[in-house]
Amino acid sequence: MITYFAPLEGVTGHVFRRAHSMYFRQPDVYYSPFLSPTKNRVFTPREMKEVLPENNAGIRLVPQLMTNNAEDFLWAAGELSDMGYGEVNLNLGCPSGTVVAKKKGSGFLSEPEVLDTFFDQVFDGLSGRPGSGDEMKISVKTRLGRKDPEEFHRLLEIFNKYPISLLTVHPRIQADFYKGRPNLFMFGEALRESRNPVCYNGNIFTPADYERVTEEFPACGHVMLGRGFVANPALLEGIAGEPRSRERLMEFHGRLLEDYGREMSGERNLLFKMKELWFYMIQTFTDGGGRREKLAKRSARRSGSGSTRRP
Repeated sequence: MITYFAPLEGVTGHVFRRAHSMYFRQPDVYYSPFLSPTKNRVFTPREMKEVLPENNAGIRLVPQLMTNNAEDFLWAAGELSDMGYGEVNLNLGCPSGTVVAKKKGSGFLSEPEVLDTFFDQVFDGLSGRPGSGDEMKISVKTRLGRKDPEEFHRLLEIFNKYPISLLTVHPRIQADFYKGRPNLFMFGEALRESRNPVCYNGNIFTPADYERVTEEFPACGHVMLGRGFVANPALLEGIAGEPRSRERLMEFHGRLLEDYGREMSGERNLLFKMKELWFYMIQTFTDGGGRREKLAKRSARRSGSGSTRRP
């Protein structure tokens, strides 16, 4: 089984990836939080930090792009190719309202004919770029549609027209955000009908969740872990049957605190950065008599205190 670490905006940046790769079993591939190429034809300083090879030494990183403009996509893919990357990922999964309003992320799924034209221009443009062609792979992360899972039938027809290196399916619609159960029936259809390799993504928080998905879909050789991987950075160890190490988790947390401290100015900013991580990690705490909820509330109260104590 090939494993992938889904990006979480503001959480799984290069500092997190570097620390995670040092203390825990690595996935086969990490994805960067999305880059947003524009007509300015320049990556922001923050985006450059994410994809600089020296900030991702020792790991396999696939940069993720979010755009609905083929020319912008091709420019960014070309720049990343020149930096040594052999694959970029198109984000068609982000359910954020501000993103969707711009017809990006999962908002792009509501215009299938425009999406089809986008892919046609992208693959045609890559094949015509000197020194690129087959060297640059395009993978896609998608939802089932904007408002109705039935939209996926048309979307899959489009995906099947192009040599997408990996189609990662989060089997929810945009309107679901992260609520409810993933639509496993529709994922099964994707697995059966896709002409491209398919990856499962959604609601894998424990080794038992992983086992249920892989047992139900034995033909699926790719699994992407996201929120569950941030909540439990040792999730792959658990899947492999290895015991969790509290000491290693504390060392990882301390390393993040130290590295973020060098990247950021002021304890208050550092605290808010760490709280983004605690929001996920606290879900794996043992809830003895509601202690987890008390810790979460205590962390929230400290948001303005300037404290950087560990939770």
